[in-house]
Amino acid sequence: MLSLFDQNFNQEKNLLPYDGEVLYYGKILSQADATHTFQHLMKTIEWQNDIVNIFGKEIITKRKMAWYGTSVYDYTYSNITRRSLLLTKELQELLGKVEEVSKENYNSCLLNLYHDGSEGMGYHSDDEKDMKEFGTIASLSLGAERKFSFKHKESKERIDILLEHGSLLLMKGETQKYWKHALPKSKKVIYPRINLTFRSIHLK
Repeated sequence: MLSLFDQNFNQEKNLLPYDGEVLYYGKILSQADATHTFQHLMKTIEWQNDIVNIFGKEIITKRKMAWYGTSVYDYTYSNITRRSLLLTKELQELLGKVEEVSKENYNSCLLNLYHDGSEGMGYHSDDEKDMKEFGTIASLSLGAERKFSFKHKESKERIDILLEHGSLLLMKGETQKYWKHALPKSKKVIYPRINLTFRSIHLK
């Protein structure tokens, strides 16, 4: 297992040793802007509990989520179909910032709200058929700092990174094909975190 907590990051450096590309830009928002954005999103996003389908059984999560897009579309994951909302003014501004930094384009934003460290996400890959193949996923973190883990599907090699308040992480190329990622639970985290993942969806 490789821990990246104490390293200085350079967005030109790939954090994965092979079979994919993950770039960590660190904080792209100032402390003040990140905190203001976090507080605004907490109040204005149309949060709802997520529903996941596990072995044919629907489970309602404590974690809350919301789907927004540059247009209204239906999107299916975990065998559940959801309809997006139009990007708010704040989300449009964040999309512009992320596109400027990452030099990529996106048409969709999935937001997740984790109330504290008792809520997390197990290992998975973002490889649904509605997503652009080998498309870049940009992950913007706000609120509590949380550990984020990658695990190779075959070698089981693991890499951990601490995602900071106002920071940006990119997952590119064949990352979803060969690696899974997770947000581990932690009893030490007592504050909420909002994660925005900007991605490209095939619109029907």
